Amino acid sequence: MPHPTDSERRKKRDASLRSLDEAIADHLAESWRSGELQSAESFGKPLAELEGWAQTPMEFRLPFKILKNAGVPPPEVELFHKRAALRAELEAAAGEEQRRAIQRQLSELEQALALRLEGMRASGSL
Repeated sequence: MPHPTDSERRKKRDASLRSLDEAIADHLAESWRSGELQSAESFGKPLAELEGWAQTPMEFRLPFKILKNAGVPPPEVELFHKRAALRAELEAAAGEEQRRAIQRQLSELEQALALRLEGMRASGSL
């Protein structure tokens, strides 16, 4: 039995995705017809912004959300949380010496994060 080519695998995957999209569309249409969608508390209202959404780079928002929903947060999320905490500490810092120390930590963290993200972009994993 011959192995499928990349093109054949892509066509099969695309057909599967179209099929899934159609099933979702059918389900949504039925929910609309039955009134289920309109009875939802949030119907017609903007979705609440998730914590950290605005601070997450655009290209990471959807992949991170998918991983979060699957219960598998990527390690970069922890770096973003640390960055946010350091920024809050910096704003609350009392003395200049403390501000410099926090700023140094923040700079180091941002460099590490930038390198990690750039590595992901370069490797195509982003």
